[in-house]
Parts: sequence; C-alpha cells; structure tokens
Amino acid sequence: MQGNDKANSNHEPVIDPALEKPLLNLHRAMDVDSFWRAVQQVLSAAVPSHVIGLSFHRNPVLPRVARCTRPMPDKFFAVEPLSDYAARPPRKKSVRLSDFFPDRSGLVRSVFYRRYMAAQNCQYYVSLFFWERQRPICAIAILRTAKQGDFSNTEIKLLGKLYPQFLAALRRIESLERERFVRADFEEFLRQLPLPTMILRWNLKPIYQNRAAREFCAVWEKGPEEAKRTNATSPIPSEILDRCRALKEQWTNEQPRKRSGPLTNLKTEQVRHPQLPNLRATIQLKQIKSASVARPHFFIACEDLCRNGERSGRLGFFRLPAFGRLTRREREVARLACEGRSNKEIAQNACLSLPTVKKHLHSVFRKLEVPSRSRLVAMML
Repeated sequence: MQGNDKANSNHEPVIDPALEKPLLNLHRAMDVDSFWRAVQQVLSAAVPSHVIGLSFHRNPVLPRVARCTRPMPDKFFAVEPLSDYAARPPRKKSVRLSDFFPDRSGLVRSVFYRRYMAAQNCQYYVSLFFWERQRPICAIAILRTAKQGDFSNTEIKLLGKLYPQFLAALRRIESLERERFVRADFEEFLRQLPLPTMILRWNLKPIYQNRAAREFCAVWEKGPEEAKRTNATSPIPSEILDRCRALKEQWTNEQPRKRSGPLTNLKTEQVRHPQLPNLRATIQLKQIKSASVARPHFFIACEDLCRNGERSGRLGFFRLPAFGRLTRREREVARLACEGRSNKEIAQNACLSLPTVKKHLHSVFRKLEVPSRSRLVAMML
C-alpha cells in the first residue's frame, strides 16, 4: 500500500492544471508588455493578490521599466529596503516582508510601509528576484490586504515552482529581441545591398558579417592589390573596434543623465582608413526600443568612396554610393537637381516648400559628402 502511495505521488502534477493556459501565454510572450500581461494571468491563477508589480532593470545604464496593476507612487522598487536588499547579499529568489522587518514596529515606522503598503491597504508582501551575475535584473512583487491574509507555506512553495518558468520566459524574451534586432537591420539594409555589413554584440563579438564585409576587411588590412591576390580572411580592423569601444564608453557615461529611454538610433560614428581615406566605416549603436531587455548592438556599414572603385579593384563588385542611404524625399530632390531643375522648380514638382527643398539638398550634400550641385551631378553620372 505504501508503495502505491509513493508511485501516485511521483505522478502528481508539478503545476496545477489551472495554470497551464496562463503558463502557455507566459512562454508565448514576445516582449516586455506581453510578459507583463502573462505574469498577471499566472499570478492571478496561482495566489490571491491585491497589487502585482513588475520591475525590469536588464541593463544598469538604462532606465528601469516598471509596471503595476494599481496606481503606485514612483520608484517603488528603488525604495528602501528593496534597494538595499538588491545591493548586497544574501540574494535569495523569494523574500517576504519579515525578511526586511523582523518586528512589526519597525515595519509600521518605515517609509516603505506608509507610502506603499498602507496607501494600498496592504499588510503582506512577497517578491521574486531574478539575478544575473549577482545583479538584480527583474523583480515581481505581490501585495495582499489584511483580509486576504499572509502567504501560506504552500503558496510560497508554489511561487518557488513558478520561478523557473518566469526566468525561462525572461531569457527567451532577451533572445527574441536580439533576433528581432538582426532581422530589422537586415530588412533595412537589404535595400542597400551589396553594401558590406557587420553586426557586433555589446561585447564586440560579431553576430553577422556578409561576404562583402569580409572582403572589405581584407582590403582594409592588406590594401587592394594584396587583397586581390589572396583569399585569406582578415579580422575586423582595429580602428573600427577602437571606435566601437569609444562609442560604447561614451554611450554608457551619458545614459544615467538621460531621463527618457534609449532611441532606435543612439549614436553614429565614422572611421576612415589611415592611408586609404576612400575606405569608410559608419558605426551605429542601436537598440530596438526603450522597454528593451537586450543590450544595444553595433551596426557597421562599410563603403569604398572611390568613384567606380578604380583604386580598389576588389571592392568594385560591392560598391554602393551613399545615395542608397538617402530618404525617399532626398532621393527625389537629388534626382530633380541632377536634371538641372532650380530650387523653385523642384519645390513645384515635388509639392514642397522652398525652405524644405533647401533643407533636403543640404542633407543630400552632407550625406554624399559633395560641396555643390555640380559635384552631385558628376557623382550621379
């Protein structure tokens, strides 16, 4: 009889069947917002709660992403004792209010209780912390009223079983964001092929490098004639990597001073070959959106600015004039200018104001690095 009981216990479900659908939604989450909705569904089915809060802080130099089911004062997850707990060990996966305040009097006197707990008529609290290299990257808080009662040992045990589910979903979202970043930039630059293209992670390890980029690196390192005679691969030029490091440091130092989240195009830098100035690399530090858990990446577009690539024979087959990076309106204005139209005629033909035409022309000259209309016409011939 005892053996049958043991066998039955081995077949007990680890997660309650009522949680199956919410957990499926959790693992279908594609971004921070869908993850947050799934977290609410899972916790609503798992344990009673009055308030649920979520905090993302994947990158220490980026603003914190916070969500809450009820209006809460700002900086809930940054207030003591939560901030103190996150800054030093012990770093447990699950903490309760008693871990912060052993006695009731200390809890009632605290700013945390008066501003956040009492304001929501809550008496009990538990939080799940998710760590990466001893640093908190995410926290999920659950607050309860006195009527709902304290968290039982069974509920704490259930939250412990849900913890790896939440962690797996977090890691999946980060992986998806990396993939979306690569796909988005592929779509952006497919229109500009065969431009030599490289994508580097935050740690400067390459994610993608097309054949034209590998050829470009060979020409950069060996020169056009030597690169033409050999098929040996070349590393990413040190000048480009050094500029990426400087850009990375500059961006990291500037982020804490910014109130808003990161932009899609964060920084852009250009680096030229020290002896062959016609070889140019444009470096962009990019992130998908402000509510992002993935770190920025470096997108590097390489060009040979020699007309027709006559000085760089091996680059001739993948050269792309900077014309490909103009906007649709800028290309239209440039085309009309090359036809010999005046600014007034361009404005009438493109249905633009005269100041807008001048603005587009100035942008065209800057992007194509030409000083005048005549040089623009010569480039387009």
